[in-house]
Amino acid sequence: MSASAAMATARCLMPAVLNPYWRRNDMQLPRMPGFRLDGRRALVTGAGRGIGVALAAALAESGADVTLVARTAQDVETAAAAICAAGGTARAATLDVADIAAVAAFFDSRPAFHVLVNNAGTNRPKSMMEVSEADYDAVLNLNLKSAFFVAQASARRMIAEGVAGSLIHVGSQMGHVGGPNRSLYCASKWGLEGMSKAFALDLARYSIRSNTLAPTFIETPMTRPFLEDAAFRDSVLSKIKLGRLGTVEDLMGAAVFLASDASALMTGTSLVVDGGWTAE
Repeated sequence: MSASAAMATARCLMPAVLNPYWRRNDMQLPRMPGFRLDGRRALVTGAGRGIGVALAAALAESGADVTLVARTAQDVETAAAAICAAGGTARAATLDVADIAAVAAFFDSRPAFHVLVNNAGTNRPKSMMEVSEADYDAVLNLNLKSAFFVAQASARRMIAEGVAGSLIHVGSQMGHVGGPNRSLYCASKWGLEGMSKAFALDLARYSIRSNTLAPTFIETPMTRPFLEDAAFRDSVLSKIKLGRLGTVEDLMGAAVFLASDASALMTGTSLVVDGGWTAE
């Protein structure tokens, strides 16, 4: 027996040795709910790159059978192949989440998913004075309208099959604060927060949870062009109290938590991963 093992054994035996009246402790310790997702099916939208790929990989690493969807087949096929090569279970499917009829058909043709990650989104940063109707429709239709009807179709299938599930909507810290040139994005992400809370109330009776995952600025292909502007990057970093931009890896554990039994009593709330941006 090693010295460390001997010391550990001694610590466990010490009460009996020192106190002849010590009695066996029959306390049943609580067992931590698991973070594993074995036997569960997960769907990630906008999974061709950036945050979507990372969250799909995290769910697969935790044991889920993951379906990655995006409009572009090549992106999700490449990502799904990489997940499989790493030992996970994944498949790719093409779906334009802005096509509501296609979304309904997609879910009707498949067994219910246990986990939905509503990740597809876009942004058009500009002053509210410069926003056109086309800009408005592009951002709100994808970030909010599509998220609504994807969640609706997913939840309907869960309810029909009696599946207890988790809806995870990828929001933003901008769903909790405002920002210059972010009127459209803030409108969509604040809307997503309210939508998720209302979903939580509607779906609780079916044991379906709804939460948002709200990150700060994450370095991804979508944000990289903006962050290449030194002044903008500096302004962002000045508000992230931990002093760095987020990475997709910063969100992986949070997504697994929201998908798993470890968050079984969480619904209608937001898990903010923002490095302290919204703390002041």
